[in-house]
Amino acid sequence: MTQQQTWSQRFESALHPAIARFNASISFDIELIEYDLTGSVAHAQMLTKCGIISPEEGEQLVAGLEQIRQEYRQGKFNPGMEAEDIHFAVEHRLVEIIGDVGKKLHTGRSRNDQVGTDTRLYLRDQIQQIRQQLREFQSVLLDIADNHVETLIPGYTHLQRAQPLSLAHHLLAYFQMAQRDWERLGDVWKRVNISPLGCGALAGTTFPIDRHYTAQLLHFDSVYANSLDGVSDRDFAIEFLCAASLIMVHLSRLSEEIILWASEEFGFVTLKDSCATGSSIMPQKKNPDVPELVRGKTGRVFGHLQALLVIMKGLPLAYNKDLQEDKEALFDSVKTVKACLEAMTILLREGLEFRTQRLAQAVCEDFSNATDVADYLAARGVPFREAYNLVGKVVKTSIAAGKLLKDLTLEEWKQLHPAFAADIYEAISPRQVVAARNSYGGTGFEQVRIALSHARTQIEINSPTK
Repeated sequence: MTQQQTWSQRFESALHPAIARFNASISFDIELIEYDLTGSVAHAQMLTKCGIISPEEGEQLVAGLEQIRQEYRQGKFNPGMEAEDIHFAVEHRLVEIIGDVGKKLHTGRSRNDQVGTDTRLYLRDQIQQIRQQLREFQSVLLDIADNHVETLIPGYTHLQRAQPLSLAHHLLAYFQMAQRDWERLGDVWKRVNISPLGCGALAGTTFPIDRHYTAQLLHFDSVYANSLDGVSDRDFAIEFLCAASLIMVHLSRLSEEIILWASEEFGFVTLKDSCATGSSIMPQKKNPDVPELVRGKTGRVFGHLQALLVIMKGLPLAYNKDLQEDKEALFDSVKTVKACLEAMTILLREGLEFRTQRLAQAVCEDFSNATDVADYLAARGVPFREAYNLVGKVVKTSIAAGKLLKDLTLEEWKQLHPAFAADIYEAISPRQVVAARNSYGGTGFEQVRIALSHARTQIEINSPTK
C-alpha cells in the first residue's frame, strides 16, 4: 500500500516522504484497532440490514474484519507508516483478504465519523477501567482507616499545627475525593456514550442508513442529532481530561503528604523497600519515588488538557486535521492516570507503615488543644471571643515559660479564670480533643466509625459501571 494508492485519482503524485511521516497517525492510533474493527462490524451489519449491500457481502465483510482481529491479537498484523492511519490499514488488509467486496465497507461512512466512533468506544472502555481502579484505591483507604480509627495524627492548616485528628478521618478525606472522581467519570461517560457513526464527513449521507441500529449494536445510548456537531465535537474528550486532571490533583495531594510524612522531620510513616529506592551516592537514603513520580506526572495530564482546549478554541466547523492531535493527549492521559492509580494503591496497601508511637508523641507536643480550652470556657458561660483572647494570652505566656498547656498547674489555670476546674486536663488531652468533635462529618471517633460504615456501603451498592 503506497501513499498514492491511498487517495483518489484527484492526486497525480504521492506525498513527499517527510510529509507522509508528518501526516501519519498509525504509530499511535493503532491503539484504536480493536474499536475500529468493532465499529466496522456494526457498520457492515447495518449496511446489510438496510439493503445497501447483500447478506452475502455483509457476511464476508464481518468474517474478514474478525480475521484481522485475530491476526492482530496473534501479532501477525502490524501495519507500518505506509498505512497512514489504522482505518486505512484495516480497509487495505480487508481488501487483501476478501477482495473487492472489502471496498464496500466504507459505503455511507467517512473517516471523520469513523474515528469519532472509535475514540468514543475506546474512552468508554477506559473510563470503566479507571472507575474500577478508583474503587480499589478507595477500598485500600478504607482498610487502612479501619485499623486507625483511634490513631491520632496532627492536623494542619497553612502547614501549621492546627488540631489533632483521627488518622482514619484524614484518610477518609481522600476517600471522598476519589468518590467524587468516580461519580464525575460516570457523568462524563454519559456524554462519551453518544454515537457519531453515520454523520459522514460533515453532512450525513445519501444512503438510507440506520444510525440508531448501529448505535444499538455498539451499545451507545443515543446518536448525535447534528452531523456537523457529531464529527467535530471533542467536548467529551475535554471533559474526560478535566476529570483525569482532578484525579491527578487528588493523588498528588496525597503524594505530597506521604512525602512529608516520610521525611525525618515528620517521621509519621516508614517506607517499605518494595516501594522505595536508594541513592547512588548516599547509602542511608530511602527515597519516596512513587509519590514523587505521581506528583510529577500530574503536570503531564494538566498539559494534555490545556493542549486540547487550545486546539479546539479556534476550529471552525466541521472536521479539521488538528483533531488528530487529540489521540496522543487522550491515550497518554489514560495511561498516566491508570499507572498512577495502580502505583498509589500498591504503595498504600503494602508500601508504607504508619509509625503510631511517633504519631502519638506528635499530638502531645504542641498547642493544638488551645481551641478546646476556649470551648471549655465557652461551655461554662464565658463568651467565646473573650475566651479566645484569654487562651491566646495563655499560649503566649506558656511559650515564653517553655511549657505546654498540659503542664500548667490547676492553681495557674484558676488564676487565669475561676471557671477552670480539675477536668480541664481531660478536656485538653489529645484523645478527648478528637473524641469531642462529634458533629456530623467531624473527626470524633463515633462519627468516623459511622463514616467508615457509610463508605463501605457506598462502594458496595454502587457498581463500577454507569
